[in-house]
Amino acid sequence: MANERERDAHSGTETTGHEWDGLKELDTPLPRWWLYIFYASIVASIVYWVLMPAWPLVNGYTHGILNQSDRRNVAVEVQALQTARTPMFERLATADVAAINADPQLQEFARAAGESVFGDYCRTCHGAGGVGAPGYPVLADDVWIWGGTMADIEHTIRVGIRSTHPETRMSAMPAFGRDGILTPAQVGDVSEYVISISAANSRLHADAAAAARGATVFQEQCAACHGATGAGDRAVGAPSLTDDVWLYGNSREEIRRQVELGRGGVMPTWEARFDPGTIRALAYYVHEMGGGEPDAPPAPAATQPTAADASVAPAQSTNAGGGATR
Repeated sequence: MANERERDAHSGTETTGHEWDGLKELDTPLPRWWLYIFYASIVASIVYWVLMPAWPLVNGYTHGILNQSDRRNVAVEVQALQTARTPMFERLATADVAAINADPQLQEFARAAGESVFGDYCRTCHGAGGVGAPGYPVLADDVWIWGGTMADIEHTIRVGIRSTHPETRMSAMPAFGRDGILTPAQVGDVSEYVISISAANSRLHADAAAAARGATVFQEQCAACHGATGAGDRAVGAPSLTDDVWLYGNSREEIRRQVELGRGGVMPTWEARFDPGTIRALAYYVHEMGGGEPDAPPAPAATQPTAADASVAPAQSTNAGGGATR
């Protein structure tokens, strides 16, 4: 018959009628096991569509009979983890450095929790291990603008720097060149003076004549914050200019640019996002990076009056009372 398909003489399988350069395509049927798996996968997909979230809709998706939600499950697991950690965070919130270091379990918890928070929220700017970057200070050295005790670090984390917190740490470096406070020549002179009083002088070699002229400008414009010797003042967030640590670059051009433009970065406040225990853990982790300073010792407790002191108490009380009424 005209529509009868040709069979391959060797295998006896019908051909498709396609031929290329004498090679004929066989119409070999698929193995039955493959077809069974294919049909089973179709059935399984239909069952999955019915049971699990699968199809997107205009304002949502099909939830399925089982109402499965990975997001909800993760939220439950996170809440369970936070509940399990709450007692440790509560202990941490009331512990100082000495108490943490005296308790190996609390110390390990504080370090692990602080490292986790630092990696999630701080590493982007301050780098892994607190190595810093231009415009973002190094946290692993012993150079601090606002103080390196654990209390200082914790306060900085809590209120931020130039942030929206009402108690934020605030300092402002004037743009002496851009705002016309100093002439370009004066900016250059005071920049050379800053180099001359810093440890960078050994590599940058300040111009002696320019530095001499810049000394007068420095005392008039800069000493109020940075101090007469450039040692800085942590109370107002003025960094020391005597070392060779520079936030925005250590070249002559960058030092001059800082005087000219008066740049200042922003660190967000974390008080609204982190609980006190988490802030304490983060402060401890930063403090232990390598440059943390010891906290001030606690003030001595007031001594109780002795019997001998009690004998003169009435006279002292009368004097105190008279002073209080004035």
